[in-house]
Amino acid sequence: MKLTLKIWRQENAKATGKMVSYPIDGIEGDMSFLEMLDVLNEELVAKGEDPVEFDHDCREGICGTCSLQINGEPHGPDRLITTCQLHMRKFNDGDTIVIEPFRANAFPVVKDLIVDRSAFDRIQQAGGYVSVNTSGNTIDANSIPVNKHDADDSFAAATCIGCGACVAACKNASAMLFTSAKVSQYALLPQGQVEATDRVMNMVRQMDLEGFGNCTNTGACEIECPKGISLENIARMNREYLSASTKG
Repeated sequence: MKLTLKIWRQENAKATGKMVSYPIDGIEGDMSFLEMLDVLNEELVAKGEDPVEFDHDCREGICGTCSLQINGEPHGPDRLITTCQLHMRKFNDGDTIVIEPFRANAFPVVKDLIVDRSAFDRIQQAGGYVSVNTSGNTIDANSIPVNKHDADDSFAAATCIGCGACVAACKNASAMLFTSAKVSQYALLPQGQVEATDRVMNMVRQMDLEGFGNCTNTGACEIECPKGISLENIARMNREYLSASTKG
């Protein structure tokens, strides 16, 4: 395939970025999207030009770092996949593909297609954990019965990889789906009840401090989420927050 790539280039966080067009040829349909970018970068390096910077790690749909806005969609035109799982057969010979970083005030651009998503880390650190006694008086987790339905819902919420597609898809750049997934995976389990009140209050407070917008209720986040995280988690987090607020 012959393609035209329109890619956002930005030298650093303070620089003014711009779209730059790159023609590319010889792209096979079985290539992944990141492999296609590798081909482009090899050509740029061979010509003495700076390669396009983009995040990637596992290339197996697990780590969530390969977050790109492709033709206006987080992770591109396919569903329930990350960018590294997107294959070039989803595009046609002669296509123009627009590639941008995820756009959100809370995700500042570092360089080119790389954004700083440490805001998610700070939300997680605010309460997305369970304190465990390891002083010698520990309790085997398997000794605590958990309802099968709750366990399944908790596991489904825990599949969130923190890629940020929900934020990029939301016109308000809301992090409600991410935060609610991290709240839900503990709220559904008995091990998470001890710190439930502080957890939801602290995580929601940190989410607001990071500058994420309010939920739009349009559901774009669930549609674009590569792991299919359900909107039910947002409803659960709202209930948890209301309950915690009345206790405070």
